[in-house]
Amino acid sequence: MDHGLLLRNIARYIKLDKDEEEYLIPLLMSKKVKANEVLLEAGDVNSKVIFVTGGCLRSYALDSNGFEHILQFAPPGWWIIDMLSYITGEPSRLNIDAIEDSEIIYLLKSDFDTIYLEVPKFERFGRILTMNGMATFQHRQIDNVSLSPAERYIKFCKLYPSLIRDLPLKQIASYIGVTPEFLTRMLATSVFSKQY
Repeated sequence: MDHGLLLRNIARYIKLDKDEEEYLIPLLMSKKVKANEVLLEAGDVNSKVIFVTGGCLRSYALDSNGFEHILQFAPPGWWIIDMLSYITGEPSRLNIDAIEDSEIIYLLKSDFDTIYLEVPKFERFGRILTMNGMATFQHRQIDNVSLSPAERYIKFCKLYPSLIRDLPLKQIASYIGVTPEFLTRMLATSVFSKQY
């Protein structure tokens, strides 16, 4: 599998020399996943950092009534992980699965830790990845309590422009925290029917 997209993503934050790239590449695991294939199930410990090279993944939690609450979509070029489980070793409360046939590259936690020791500047990359994840999570929390459903939908469209037409309305509704029926009514209003 071509590692170009992943290496370009890393290069946005740190510059690996040829020897460092050659050390990293054999540790990268590639996998083709089918639509609906589960990569992390709630109750399991997250031991992988996943980078999407094709298709789309999502992370979500189930509430006590069995309703899905989507926290993240991961199209090509995005990372996805249950950070809490990964860091603490506690069982995950999230599920990660493929929305469609997808291609991923992942690193096992043990390999990620080894890279930190062998390629010290990679620790900076890991720190940036973690901080970006924390900032994204905080933005999402603030948006969920301070923005209207319409504003959350507009923000979703800006964040995931490539997914707007491909995702089922039910999943978009779950992500922005409304029912599919509410989202359908909202999108039928003149403001949205012309723009989105």
